[in-house]
Amino acid sequence: MNNPLPPAAAPDAGPDAAAVERLLALLDVEALEVDLFRGISNDPGWTRVYGGQVVAQALMAASRTVRADRLAHSLHAYFLRPGDPAAPIVYRVERDRDGTSFATRRVIAIQHGRPIFNMAASFAIAETGFDHAAALPKVAGPDGLRSERELFERRAATTPEPFRTLWGNRDRPIEFRPVEPMDPFKPKKAKPVQHNWFRAASPVPGDPVLARCLLAFASDMTLLDTCLMPHAISWADPKLQVASIDHAMWFHATPDLNDWHLFAQDSPRASGGRGMNRGLIFAHDGRMVATVMQEGLIRYRE
Repeated sequence: MNNPLPPAAAPDAGPDAAAVERLLALLDVEALEVDLFRGISNDPGWTRVYGGQVVAQALMAASRTVRADRLAHSLHAYFLRPGDPAAPIVYRVERDRDGTSFATRRVIAIQHGRPIFNMAASFAIAETGFDHAAALPKVAGPDGLRSERELFERRAATTPEPFRTLWGNRDRPIEFRPVEPMDPFKPKKAKPVQHNWFRAASPVPGDPVLARCLLAFASDMTLLDTCLMPHAISWADPKLQVASIDHAMWFHATPDLNDWHLFAQDSPRASGGRGMNRGLIFAHDGRMVATVMQEGLIRYRE
């Protein structure tokens, strides 16, 4: 096994411990009826629901309709409409198939009577078989890197409103440490490649279902930024319209978000107002635990 880094200590219950507790509550979707669930929204003042929240809640709802010996190995989702952070989201699960070793579910997320998101997910029993994997990229480890919070604090004076207030007050249940930090408001042209270390900001339970949902939540962070890097466009540019269109994940192993994971991201193509982004997620010990793909809208109007 590829094991280039020493074991890391578990996160302390630091200043973002309350944010982690809110995230765990967010993922604990409420059962309303058979195959019908309701998720709350964490409203930090943004105008739409964070996409990773919807993916994670939908995955949790689907997971609660399958047998305990079957864990999610893949999901494919589409974002249809912006979510309203001031309203709950209802998740309707369809049980497409329960086979001998696989189970398939479809989920529709509904707000104000309209679908805002749909997802297909597949679950499988644990099996042994052929095994190979990509190697952990040779990049700086998480120790000594500045966190997203620290980078924001260093740039707070030059961050324009309303982003200064929104970013300063937002929950950070997942701690991100970029290997190649950049200023999102004064970007420079760069190759569409980036690496980010991340983990839960305070200890989380080791349940494998929850671990996949936490990874799904984190997987939407920083990914869409990648396809903008060659174009040096700031998120604050009023000419830019940006949004996630779809999101796909493949889980190769159960992650442990109490430890560091590396999100290695690149963008092989952008065209037609859309950018393709992909990511490989590695555990701290070098194991590859997930693959992520996402196409995003990156429409720029002169």
